[in-house]
Amino acid sequence: MKVWRIVPKKTFVVPCTEKKSIQIKEIRVNPSTEEYWVYTTSDTATVTTTEIQARVAEVLAIHGKLEIHHTQPEGNSIDDNPVEGMEELQSIATFDNTPNIGEYDIPHEDYYDLVHKENEDIYDEAYWNACKVVKQSSKQVKADEQHTSDVLLGKAITAEPTAINEVLGEEDNKVVLKGKVVKVDFREFKSKRILLTFQMADKTNGVSGKRFFEISNQTNGKFKRRNSLTQGMYDSLKAQFVVGAHVLVSGSMQYDEYEKDYLLNVEDIMLVEDDAVEREDKHPTPRVELHLHTVMSDMDALITVKDLIKTVKKWRHPAVAVTDHGVVQSFPLLQEISQDKSNQVKVIYGMEGYLFDEHIDQSYHIIILAKNQIGIRNLYKIVSISHLKYIYRGRPRIPRKVLNEYREGLILGTACEAGELIRSMVQKKLPYAELKKIASWYDYLEIQPISNNEFLLREGYVKDEEALRQINRTILRLGDDLGKLTVATGDAHFLNPEDKIYREILMTGKGFKDAQYQPDLYFRTTDEMLEEFAYLGEDRAKEVVITNTNKINDMIEAVRPIPKETLYFPKIPGSSDALKNMCYTKAHQVYGNPLPEIVTARLEEEFTSILGNGFGVLYYIAHKLVKHSHDDGYLVGSRGSVGSSFVATMADITEVNPLPPHYVCPYCQYSEFFTHGEVGGGFDLPDKVCPHCGTVLHKDGHNIPFAIFLGFDGDKVPDIDLNFSGEYHPKAHKYTEELFGKDNVFRAGTIGAVKDKTAYGYVMKWAEAKNITVNEAYINSLVSGCTGVKNTTGQHPGGVMVIPRDMDVHHFTPVQYPANKKDCGIITTHFDYHSIEGRLVKLDILGHDDPTVIRLLEDWTGVNARDIPFDDPQTMSLFSSTDALGLTAEELGSPVGSLGIPEFGTSFVRKMLVDTRPKTFSELVRISGFSHGTDVWLNNAQDLITSGTVPLKEAVSTRDDIMNYLIQHGIAPKTSFKVMENVRKGKGIDKVNKVGEKTTNYENELKEGNIPAWFIDSCKKIGYLFPRAHAVAYVMMAFRIAWFKINYPLAYYAAYFSIRAKAFKLSAMIHGLETQKHVMKTIAAKGNAASKIEQDLYSALELAVEMSLRGFSFLNVDIQRSHAKHFIICEGKILPPLTAVEGLGENVAEQIVEARNHGLFTSKADLRVRGKVGPTLIELMAEEGCLGGLPDDEQMDLFAM
Repeated sequence: MKVWRIVPKKTFVVPCTEKKSIQIKEIRVNPSTEEYWVYTTSDTATVTTTEIQARVAEVLAIHGKLEIHHTQPEGNSIDDNPVEGMEELQSIATFDNTPNIGEYDIPHEDYYDLVHKENEDIYDEAYWNACKVVKQSSKQVKADEQHTSDVLLGKAITAEPTAINEVLGEEDNKVVLKGKVVKVDFREFKSKRILLTFQMADKTNGVSGKRFFEISNQTNGKFKRRNSLTQGMYDSLKAQFVVGAHVLVSGSMQYDEYEKDYLLNVEDIMLVEDDAVEREDKHPTPRVELHLHTVMSDMDALITVKDLIKTVKKWRHPAVAVTDHGVVQSFPLLQEISQDKSNQVKVIYGMEGYLFDEHIDQSYHIIILAKNQIGIRNLYKIVSISHLKYIYRGRPRIPRKVLNEYREGLILGTACEAGELIRSMVQKKLPYAELKKIASWYDYLEIQPISNNEFLLREGYVKDEEALRQINRTILRLGDDLGKLTVATGDAHFLNPEDKIYREILMTGKGFKDAQYQPDLYFRTTDEMLEEFAYLGEDRAKEVVITNTNKINDMIEAVRPIPKETLYFPKIPGSSDALKNMCYTKAHQVYGNPLPEIVTARLEEEFTSILGNGFGVLYYIAHKLVKHSHDDGYLVGSRGSVGSSFVATMADITEVNPLPPHYVCPYCQYSEFFTHGEVGGGFDLPDKVCPHCGTVLHKDGHNIPFAIFLGFDGDKVPDIDLNFSGEYHPKAHKYTEELFGKDNVFRAGTIGAVKDKTAYGYVMKWAEAKNITVNEAYINSLVSGCTGVKNTTGQHPGGVMVIPRDMDVHHFTPVQYPANKKDCGIITTHFDYHSIEGRLVKLDILGHDDPTVIRLLEDWTGVNARDIPFDDPQTMSLFSSTDALGLTAEELGSPVGSLGIPEFGTSFVRKMLVDTRPKTFSELVRISGFSHGTDVWLNNAQDLITSGTVPLKEAVSTRDDIMNYLIQHGIAPKTSFKVMENVRKGKGIDKVNKVGEKTTNYENELKEGNIPAWFIDSCKKIGYLFPRAHAVAYVMMAFRIAWFKINYPLAYYAAYFSIRAKAFKLSAMIHGLETQKHVMKTIAAKGNAASKIEQDLYSALELAVEMSLRGFSFLNVDIQRSHAKHFIICEGKILPPLTAVEGLGENVAEQIVEARNHGLFTSKADLRVRGKVGPTLIELMAEEGCLGGLPDDEQMDLFAM
């Protein structure tokens, strides 16, 4: 064999430990076997061979077999033939050394120094193979290249993989594994080192792995460290090595002391195809599956829409029917994915319903397929009727008469063994004539693989498998006699045979005793189905599997279950004109007539988009809702980006003014605008009097671009979210019914699915039932296979879908009760609201605490909250000190006084306040942005601010900051908008495709525009950014409440404990400061073991302690004076409500107050009778001292006299 040599030109030293190193004299490589021999000298005898071998392999990026040969330190001669069987020793190249070995990867093609150029014979095949092996050792890819091959890390893996189960529990220097990634994390350290940790699993078990590496900025081709990646390689790895990826990896299994387990130290990673996906349908005439379930079949099926469409397309099936149990909730996503240009798959939209005759309790399965658009609408009506009128034990049943009434456009099939036909055959044992009568009602008959019905054999309904085949023969005969098509269906519940384990886990979790007996309900190919029915004979098998299923498909038109993506607006005649008139009227009132140019331009810009796209009615609706709440005395807070719209401000939808900071005179309408970033917000401007009339000027404006709300082109459907008082919330919903009609307003439906935590419980229950031990990686792989399966339905907390008066809801969706609970009185959309909100107007009428707190404070103090100035110095000081409370930081235990203030009361935000010490309203807005964002504060803005790199007023806190900053620094508005959109969604500055390649060049534009590096780096770290309009609205409410905290403390604390406190304990609260501190200390000592109720009580006690320190205290609950649910001011103290008594609920409290309104209670007996209070609760209240000495009854009281 030929062995080639590589010799360093200079001394080349490799550090092995902190104080020990070795010198590499020569490297030899056998290209055919990828064997390496490294000749070294060591400067100390204490370095072990294992240490040297590990370090040399790392530094030289050697992945093959490595042997270390030692020579004398002072000697240079090396045995020319230490390798047995070596034919010849020739040089490939020499390579330079460098003073800093840590920066290089050896060898590298750029450093080849060919030594035999005069002898062309040296360039034989062995030479080039040797060069190739050496080149593969260097994993360097130039920084300006993207690593887009199947090799994600290291080199290509050619060895066959071993089952994971075979490598667990012992060390192994070289393993190759294949599986699915179930967990992955890239942890980036400030040192620019990165730790990749992951878990992967195959069918046998799971394994955890790790790899340290760092990002190198070198692009000059010099040697890089083995554990060094270019930015391009890292981006590619991060984009493709994700949960769900199927990979081939190589590395070594080693025991990890920290994890106390054997981990895979990964060296090479390749993307590979999923073995399961390799199943193909090669039949020249594919079948059509007419009975299949997706994850929308409640806790029963595992097929995702995406995987289904991908498989159907790959198999060339003409169509596929989706027939979930009792629901049609997969339809929106089916339409979206199947009609995508890259797919174009025909879907037959159907359902497996529960048929019953009203005089008989028993229900049967039935397949209902929609053959045209009429059928879709009728199917929706059937779904609504079954969910609203005929829910039985959680199952939506369909009366036969309803199915007959809405049968137009529908095709009915006999379904599975749970269908009427087979049940009549197997359980009722009806004669053939009766079976024929039953079958005649259906449009086609179904037969299924006998493995689907094996439980009939286990349960004793049939004696053998031949009896199962005979059932199918009988159905085929019925079809022949009735002239009806008989089709073979699979009743597929999972995609591939190996997926049955996930259904077993789900059913075990649900408590099924026979979950381990899973039938083969996988999606079969044409040949697999033909094999299942071979006993019918070749021709008949082909007829039921291929011919007849295609005939059914031919009867069915391509339909759209969801209308085209056009917004169907509710109609309010004259709404657009009314909106425009009210806005200009308000603008003239505030800014004068003629309007300032900046105001006119903003209104015209917005109205062009709003009215041009038909959005005027949405604004008008929001105006009507807010006005209705204001008229009833409740403020409304805006959410989201609606405050970005000046039209919304002028229509009184929001208090947030998005114009640049400005002064405006409330008397003569003089105005002065600041358009170059001179000030963070209008509320920060110093007080000033009008130069024309001497009136104190009003200050406003938060500099929020309109594009934040409706997009750069102004054509994005406005999402107007409003925070109503929690007390007023139901009235707001009722008012929408008055506006649009009860039959046109439905709550926005949601669909819940199995999450990781729930799936984890199912997996552990399954493992316990099977008495097996599984490791974390394998558990997570099983968890991933069970998540996403529908397990309930619900409702958006405030979302309302509005149907135009001239349309029926079934044009868009069926309707139902949330979670099928008909006693809740709420009807929701059957489809998840996200899937139809692009077609229907969704009003977000949310309940919120702040408006309720403000209403209580206004009622108790007589102060109009809208008159509170947003630059009040004392109020502002609460966010940077405790002085305004009359307490020291040491007394309060906090350097700031924002405890209990919404947005600023949590320990996390209080630490932000300590770091930033805000002095202006706009800085409070920034802090709100930091706290609501993801990866905006920690390891980002916090470091920039505390290090003095940038001031608080410049750090990126909200999405608007990016657009404003870039435009102010000369970047084109559209680029600024696009960058903002990417960053706010956590996508970085440039868009990146699925293999990590940049598809835009915005970062270079920013660099060329001299945008500072700190700004660019900050943007690249962000995961989510809050809109400034939302932050402003929140801070306005918070600032008002903070003002009350200083100026009306008793009212503030009473409102806090009435609305915001989630827990209250009389014995802990009413006995003063020391008791309060003692209880807090007891809870704190429990640490993470403290219950949720204890944690909530701790938060409430923090406010109670503050209140006590300020000289205020609680009274005890008083049966004769306490409010039902609100804390009230009484005798200069705070009187807790009746609900503060443990175990006394709101309904009982209301009963007590209602009885008390007709006369004070005279005895415990009176309280029991008139207040309808049980004796146990009465005794508890007596023990707590809440009854004020009430006698047991009137007779005892008279006797005492």
